[in-house]
Amino acid sequence: MLYLDNSSTTQIIPEVKDAMLPYLLEEFGNPSSKFYSLAQNSKAAVDMARRNVAQLLGCDSDEVIFTSGATESNNFIIKGVAHYYKDKGNHIVTSRVEHPSVLETCKFLGQNGYNITYLDVDSFGRVNPKDILNIILNDKPILVSIMMGNNELGSLNPIEEIATICKEHNVFFHTDATQAIGKVPLNLCDIDGINFLSCSAHKCHGPKGIGAAIIRKDNLGLPVPITPLLHGGGQERDIRSGTLAVHNIVGMGKAAEIAFKNLDENIEKLEKLESKLVSILKEKFNDNIVFNNDQTKKIPGILSVQFKGINNEVLVRTLAPVMAVSTGSACSSSKPSHVLQAIGLSMEELRSTIRFSLAPTIFLNDLDIFNSL
Repeated sequence: MLYLDNSSTTQIIPEVKDAMLPYLLEEFGNPSSKFYSLAQNSKAAVDMARRNVAQLLGCDSDEVIFTSGATESNNFIIKGVAHYYKDKGNHIVTSRVEHPSVLETCKFLGQNGYNITYLDVDSFGRVNPKDILNIILNDKPILVSIMMGNNELGSLNPIEEIATICKEHNVFFHTDATQAIGKVPLNLCDIDGINFLSCSAHKCHGPKGIGAAIIRKDNLGLPVPITPLLHGGGQERDIRSGTLAVHNIVGMGKAAEIAFKNLDENIEKLEKLESKLVSILKEKFNDNIVFNNDQTKKIPGILSVQFKGINNEVLVRTLAPVMAVSTGSACSSSKPSHVLQAIGLSMEELRSTIRFSLAPTIFLNDLDIFNSL
């Protein structure tokens, strides 16, 4: 079976598995303990993983806070900012096409006295920076949260422009970069204005259950204060307590190291795979398909395709013996896509849409399986 649902999750590559195994078996020490070698070895492994994640993202290693994944990171950052800065305002800005972990967090805050603005998007799911500027000038928010790249359409938002606007008006800016990590170049040191970033390991060939919240330093070199989501023993600079999952952290670090090393090569592979898949689909289905995504300014390897007159759930089940595809986000699979609704598709159009998401582990000739359909 050909796996084409890599926006949902990716396969752990062998190097990541091999790096993790010793910390599941022999090196089982708690990095928060002291003095003895098992603890010191675990701490050293965590420190190395933190440096690797920082290298991939272009930030300082002490700006990396390990979490259980992007869902926790999004909750942690948005709720943490909302609580810590509640005396400065209650207005939060996001978009209608964010991941459910952002939208549901904002919904929760909205039910508890916060003013949430949900920005409309264009036909490819991108926000207009001018809309953000107008909102800031009219009713200054405490936080703007806009995803870097959309998980269904692959569309990349104008993050640098948004970050500049937020920086100029002293507004915190958070971006969920989960889908973009390892697929597009990213250096936080080159983007002044991103205060917070969320990501997960399992979207770039690392393990599930581990991610990071990036909390950048201010102009004085101090981390931006934020209310912890988890209180306890003081791990992770006392803002994300709990015994560290060393094996998963090591896995995320190794995946980040490999993603950084192979970034240019992986982007080229994804672009070639996407180009071939587009050609195959156009040749095989002609006018019976419509591409929902833009062809530029996007994450390589994500395609959203309407198969006219075919129910997407039926199509996914029919294809299941030979390939794995999805109808959209795995985190909201039981509901019609809010992303496709936000870009103006009808219920009939979104119920005929399939998402193909590629990975650099796929070979070009693997896509020849479409010729047998």
